[in-house]
Amino acid sequence: MQLRFGLTLALSALSLAGCSTIGIDNGSLDYQNSTAQEPLKYPEGAMVRPATPLYPAPTIDPLAIEHAPKLENKRGNRFEMPRPEAVQSTATSAEITSSNQAARPQLLKDGNGNPLIKIDGNSATIWQYTIATLSSLNHTLVGQAKNATEATLKVDGQTFVLKLTSVGSSHTLAVFDTNNNFADKEKAAELLSQIYQNWPA
Repeated sequence: MQLRFGLTLALSALSLAGCSTIGIDNGSLDYQNSTAQEPLKYPEGAMVRPATPLYPAPTIDPLAIEHAPKLENKRGNRFEMPRPEAVQSTATSAEITSSNQAARPQLLKDGNGNPLIKIDGNSATIWQYTIATLSSLNHTLVGQAKNATEATLKVDGQTFVLKLTSVGSSHTLAVFDTNNNFADKEKAAELLSQIYQNWPA
């Protein structure tokens, strides 16, 4: 009784596991060993229409066959599609913010047409890049706020205040006058374009 039950259980487990687990050849790779067949021969004197194949098999260069991908399992006895490679995830803006990097800046305008520079990344790094860019442009840095997101500078004899404001991981650079109003749009656009073009990252 126990032997019969054990045998039944073993056969059930084997059938549930399927043929793929034990690697039985299922004939799915037989096409690789196929040979060209001679055209169909008719008896002499038979009246038939000429046979034109609907789906003629192409002639493939042996070199192409040699370098074709192997669509078979590890044992080489069953057809199997290759598994896709693991994809490397690209850094999101939140990951850029958590690291000490800054993304490439973008020149934008707000709803009133005031020019801005939008930058994603770490605010301290962005501000360092901003100060480095200003010094490379030979603009006179008059002063810098203690919070390190505001700098007063002189450009062509005019005083401007450059401010970095943050919303989440996104930061904007804007140019203001000494009365804390947006600076003249043309002059602000010129200064921000210079910063954008000479951005070190």
